[in-house]
Parts: sequence; C-alpha cells; structure tokens
Amino acid sequence: MLNAAFIGNGKSTNRYHLPFLLKTNKFRVKTIYARTIKDDWAKLAGVHYTTNIDDVWQDDDLDLVIITTPNQWHYHYAKLALEHGHNVLLEKPFTEKPEEARELFQLAKEKGLMIQGYQNRRFDSDFLTVQKVIESGRLGQLLEVEMHYDYYRPEVPEAVHQYSRTSSYLFNHACHTVDQVLSYWGQPERIHYDVRQLLGKNRMNDYFDIDLYYEHPLKISVKSSYFRLKERPSFVLYGTKGVFVKEKKDRQEYDLKHFYLPDHEDFGLDRPEDYGLLTYLDEKNTYHEEKVISEIGDYSLFYQALYETLAEGRQKLVRDEETISLIDILDQGVQEIERADSL
Repeated sequence: MLNAAFIGNGKSTNRYHLPFLLKTNKFRVKTIYARTIKDDWAKLAGVHYTTNIDDVWQDDDLDLVIITTPNQWHYHYAKLALEHGHNVLLEKPFTEKPEEARELFQLAKEKGLMIQGYQNRRFDSDFLTVQKVIESGRLGQLLEVEMHYDYYRPEVPEAVHQYSRTSSYLFNHACHTVDQVLSYWGQPERIHYDVRQLLGKNRMNDYFDIDLYYEHPLKISVKSSYFRLKERPSFVLYGTKGVFVKEKKDRQEYDLKHFYLPDHEDFGLDRPEDYGLLTYLDEKNTYHEEKVISEIGDYSLFYQALYETLAEGRQKLVRDEETISLIDILDQGVQEIERADSL
C-alpha cells in the first residue's frame, strides 16, 4: 500500500477523494493537514489530523501528497510539495495560469517526481456511455456533440459582487467538461468562446458556451449556466445516421451529496429511466429507437490508474500536455472577460 497525505480537509477531500481512494485498498491515508481542523467531517480512524504543515513536508514515508485546497492555493502548495520531494495529485482546476502548470511539470521532471491533475470525471457514466455509442458506429459519421453542465443556483452569482478568476464559472466547471473533450478527441483545430457575466460587468462569470472545432465536420459545444431552471441534456450527439440523447448526468455526485457512499453495490448506478435514447437508421434505412444501458461510472478507477503509475511505472492517465492544454483553453476564455471588464 502507498502512503498518502492530504492538504485540505473540506468537501473535496471528504466527498470526492477519500471514498474512492479507500475503495481501491491500495492507499493508506497517513496524514490530513488543514489550517484549522473542524468537525464538519467525521475523522478517519488511524489518520493523523494536523495543523502543522511540516508533518507533511518532513515525512519521508509519503508516496503521494494530494492537494484539495481552494483554487488560488493550488500552485503554492504543489510547488512546496515538489520542493520537499513528494509526488503530487492536484485537484482541478490544476492552476490559474498556464505558465504555472508548465513550471510545476518542469520542476517535477527535474526532481524525478510525479505531478498529475485529478480528472475523475473521465469516469462519469454518461461520458463513458457516449463513447460506447460513438464506437458502435450507429450514429454514422459524427457531426456535432453538445455537452451541458447546468444548474439553477442564481444565489451563487448574486452573492458575488466583483469578478475574480478563481471564482469564475468557466474555471471551476469547464475544467470537468473540457478535459473530457481533450481526453477523447484531442486538441481542437480552433475554438470560439462566448463567456458571459449575466449580472453585468465586473460581476461573477456565470455562463459559458465554448465551441471546439475538429477535423471537418465535427464541432463539440461545451455549455453551462447558473440560470437554467430546467437543465439541458447532459449529452446530445448528432451523426449522419442517428442521434443520441443522454438527459441525465452521472449519479455518483448525486449519491455522494446524500451520503450514500461507494460501499453500496448500487452506488452511482443509472436507473432505467436515466438511460439515454439512441435513434438511428440502419444499413437498410430502417428506423430504430432504443434505450442504451448506461456504462458504470466509478471514480475509484482514477485512483487505480494512479496507483499503477506510482507503484508500477505506467504512463500517467492524465498526460501533462492535456493539463496544459486545458489550462490554456480556460485562460483564453477568462481573458475575454478580463478584457471586457477593463474597457
């Protein structure tokens, strides 16, 4: 088993990391550091909870340091961890700026260490199901993909009265969906941005619509808003022979929010009413319409892949160039807002 420490003890650590790291039975959580140790989350037996960061930096038995702090501290703590000789797993968004990401990867290379971004949503059931449908060939040539990540939470942007990059919706949510695009389709040929502040200039970024263009005729649109009383479908795929609509998102987050954890056999599983609908014409031009049983999403597969990288020397699941490309794309989008606000 590999020894791990966390920097951060909030929702990210306790909801989105620990249940899946522990499910693999490949990691031992040795230390959890936070500037203050609160009682918001139950403490794990056998784990050293500390407010002294040196308990992490000076521990030579650690195989991995996992950083789940607020975004603005990602670069700071990741650099310190590398300088102290530790491998690093860094929550998304990886860094605020592309040059920071490049610097961290270079520092890790110089020290013979690993640093990787946590892109667990590569194991969302809806995204995995979309891949299965594409690879079935029933859509024909893929023409267009729409990906939506909507909320109705107007109270969030309404409570923020000045713009900041770290709280922007683009940085905090497109880091999920754009990474899915990059992981499956690779680098786009060009990108068009529509990144807005629906409440006005110098307010929080609360909307984005990004079009990523690939070899003709494929276009992938990643869209999200805080003001969608009714969510748009998670995925819609259009091809020359068919269309696939996946209305519902992966259910792992839904279950986690209700403290229904991965130790349940039905954790995160889609119900029949959650399955996507595939409509297509076959080789005889016969019309078909059928439900597609969802693939099983499982965020612990990210930690399984990470274990194989650290313990067995396998290639990182999330390649450095993918992370740099992601931060480049997010950075270009928020720059549009920053330029508009400065006028």
